[in-house]
Amino acid sequence: MSLLRYFLISLLFGAGLEISGMTNPEKVRGFLDIFGNWDPSLAFVMMGAIGINFFFTKFASKKERPTFESQFQLPSRKDITAPLVIGSALFGIGWSLGGFCPGPAIVSLYRGQEGVFIFVAAMTVGMLAYSLYENLTTQ
Repeated sequence: MSLLRYFLISLLFGAGLEISGMTNPEKVRGFLDIFGNWDPSLAFVMMGAIGINFFFTKFASKKERPTFESQFQLPSRKDITAPLVIGSALFGIGWSLGGFCPGPAIVSLYRGQEGVFIFVAAMTVGMLAYSLYENLTTQ
């Protein structure tokens, strides 16, 4: 049952990304091009997401535990580290060059476009390289 629930939630998330235009790299690049031909439409997507998140975070904070889990899983660290800053910069560079972030890229795989496959492959290599780096530095 848990797998089906995750699948349905992922489908809803993917549909939201597709409907909002977040899977269109040209739209994303247009949004990031604030000094050129700026397309502010994704700002409305972000404002909607922030508003919904704010509402549900307030609602969830009054509950003892999540509906489908035994406990809330919230980040415990609040410090800013070099890996966090470097990772954030790499994410931003990849997002602006590729026009995708991880979620929309994975959702876009169904289109079969070469650029999406290259982006997802590069993203996967980056994740694996970081995992290897993390394993080597913590031993």
